[in-house]
Amino acid sequence: MNQILISLIFIFNTACASKKIIIAHRGASAYLPEHTLEAYSYAHALRVDFIEPDLVLTKDNIPICVHDIHLESTTNVEEIFPKRKRSDGRWYAVDFTLKEIKKLSVHEREKKSKKRVFSQRFPQRKSNFKVPTFVEFIELVQGLNESTNQTIGIYPEIKAPEFHQKNKKDITKVVYSIIKKYGYENKNDEIFIQSFFPKTLKRLKAEFKTRIPLVQLIADDSWGESTTNYSNMMTRGGFKDISNYADGVGIWLTHLENKSLSLEEIKNANLLVHGYTHRPETQTKKRLNLYKKLDGIFSDAPDTLEAK
Repeated sequence: MNQILISLIFIFNTACASKKIIIAHRGASAYLPEHTLEAYSYAHALRVDFIEPDLVLTKDNIPICVHDIHLESTTNVEEIFPKRKRSDGRWYAVDFTLKEIKKLSVHEREKKSKKRVFSQRFPQRKSNFKVPTFVEFIELVQGLNESTNQTIGIYPEIKAPEFHQKNKKDITKVVYSIIKKYGYENKNDEIFIQSFFPKTLKRLKAEFKTRIPLVQLIADDSWGESTTNYSNMMTRGGFKDISNYADGVGIWLTHLENKSLSLEEIKNANLLVHGYTHRPETQTKKRLNLYKKLDGIFSDAPDTLEAK
């Protein structure tokens, strides 16, 4: 990386760090089913800085907004296509065309623990939310920006590139082509691209020559998100390496709370730090103090985030 590029990144990071950004996690997902146009619209009404869509591909290579590569956690795919599951018992988005996915209804996730409250305000068969495409998401945000005279940005995550590659799909190329088509290369203050996969971010820099700021997501090794060794990333040398291809890191708040990594070391590597995920039911005084030290925070309920 040459000295001019390093200087530009420093200027960008300094400018962004002057204002803590608030990212609507999967839209306003505390209030409406995640990754629906309704959740994105409400997030926009809350005047967040960015709205996050997670992206996976359909069988016909259309990026859709869902958190998982499989569909049964948040849709009624089991009812509509009962015989289309794979041998592992899961229904994968890459096995369905967009036309088929549009037949599904989106519902809220099932409650998984006492700590996490998943409301049943919008249960199956009593609501009619749909899975949106990435294009529908972008056009909604850009349209609302125009009609409200705001500049709320987008923060897409390219999900599971390794899985897509095994299924002979190039999600990075497809997603980036849409991002470029809608003008975000020329307004990169309105977008971040994030991924758990360093090869994806490096490819965006090297092959696609993007100027869009990139964020390396860091998980716990036990999550099994990919073949990436995240423990190696969470070191002084690891952060220095990330700074060669990304502008920031997306950090699990628990890692910071448990001091599994050093916020100071991340800052010393000239990286932005965006933490995930703020939820009202897990907001504590300790976390409130932590939020104040971050450059950005993902939140299910941005309007309840006290440390803005």
